[in-house]
Amino acid sequence: MTDSKVTELNLPMVDPLPEDIQKYFDICDEKLGLVPNVLKAYAFDMEKLRPFMAMYNELMLGESGLSKLEREMIAVVVSSINSCWYCQVAHGAAVRELSGNPKLGEAMVMNWRAAELDPRQHAMLHFAERITKASSETTEEDRDALRAVGFTDRDIWDIAATVGFFSMSNRMASAVGMKPNDEYHGQNR
Repeated sequence: MTDSKVTELNLPMVDPLPEDIQKYFDICDEKLGLVPNVLKAYAFDMEKLRPFMAMYNELMLGESGLSKLEREMIAVVVSSINSCWYCQVAHGAAVRELSGNPKLGEAMVMNWRAAELDPRQHAMLHFAERITKASSETTEEDRDALRAVGFTDRDIWDIAATVGFFSMSNRMASAVGMKPNDEYHGQNR
């Protein structure tokens, strides 16, 4: 791990990291070729890092009717609406990787409506945008539009939970000046 500053705050990582966290970071480095700066940012306090990791892993990697790509698409659209530099870069790279389509990753960041999407993806991202901008205005009609293209109520929960998690993460990343890993910028182009 490098000693480079990952946020604008002076909150250094715990050193040494607890064994379980070091193992997790080693797995990230092995699988991704890096330890995401968001994890390093939270690593000043294990009581904050562990629940963040658990929620992320459950939402983004756990069992769901949403594919990993769909969850990453939601993350990028929410992050684009919230102008979160860190998450647009990091999750844009994930969309490029999972889809094998650099154009899709760019569209998700810049204007998701410009992407070639199937009706299911379009409905999902429309809902994600709506609840990112005005969650209190969500109606049964909005949920029914998702059901009409095949989403289950559990899927709707997962869409909403993913939007909620990234809305929180975006605000944290922006507020502390979190910097995306340099490696993300050139991946899967």
